[in-house]
Amino acid sequence: MIQDFVQSWVLFHNVYLVGWSIALLLSLIGVLVVARNQIFLSAAVAQASTLGVAIGMWVAGWGIPVHIAWLESDGWLSVLAVVFAIISTLFTSRNGSATGNSAEAVTGWVFLVSASVAILLMAHSPHGLEEVHRLLLSSIIGASRHDGWVFGGLLLLSGLLIATLHRRILLFALDPVMATAAGMNVRGWGLMTSGWLGLGAGLSMRASGMLYTFGCLVLPALIAANLCREVRTMFLVAPLVALLSASTGFVLANYYDYPPAQLIVALMCLLLALTWIVRAGRG
Repeated sequence: MIQDFVQSWVLFHNVYLVGWSIALLLSLIGVLVVARNQIFLSAAVAQASTLGVAIGMWVAGWGIPVHIAWLESDGWLSVLAVVFAIISTLFTSRNGSATGNSAEAVTGWVFLVSASVAILLMAHSPHGLEEVHRLLLSSIIGASRHDGWVFGGLLLLSGLLIATLHRRILLFALDPVMATAAGMNVRGWGLMTSGWLGLGAGLSMRASGMLYTFGCLVLPALIAANLCREVRTMFLVAPLVALLSASTGFVLANYYDYPPAQLIVALMCLLLALTWIVRAGRG
């Protein structure tokens, strides 16, 4: 089994490297998401990225007389995926105060409107509808070397930020009132973390699809929450869980010819169920 995986490295090394990088990056962001109890927000943000891609393809299909090359480029779709992810994060982070609704209601609205409008925009475009379905089903087989550099850079930057600012990040996530009393700009930190989540989720959506993005955002952090007593240690355990799950999933998917994204997420779900059972037994 391991030998087959090693032999597949020549053909699929970019897929493996990108999959590991995404899993590690999103697991770090996911710790903050879980600590702030914003799990459903992750699904809404990922779905909003799909809407951004659908709008980009819809605009490119307008039939503009003048040929605009960048409208048909993958970079244009990636930018819109990130932009819509960040906008949705900022919109929902206001906790619905402007509309008088709860944060869950606003998050649910973002998820549903993104899911429905994305399909409607691409309903008469076979290629566009196929792309939207690919994002929803998740596939990381087409990951490129460029994706590896992008996610590797984001992972390195995220690790440096957490190592440098971990005390402030923990205070902001666990006790915003105390953070304000300590002189932190809570609103500014909220905007920064929203941008961090939107950037990571938006780029990951284009490379791996919604299932893998949402799974890597919340499952490793939830597993770490069941194993750790402090949020501080979750920043170490969650990436380790993500890396082990992704590595095992790639090996099994290559050997048994299963789609890797779905298998990796299924393994994470199994681990989370096991931690629930262990925690219940201890209780």
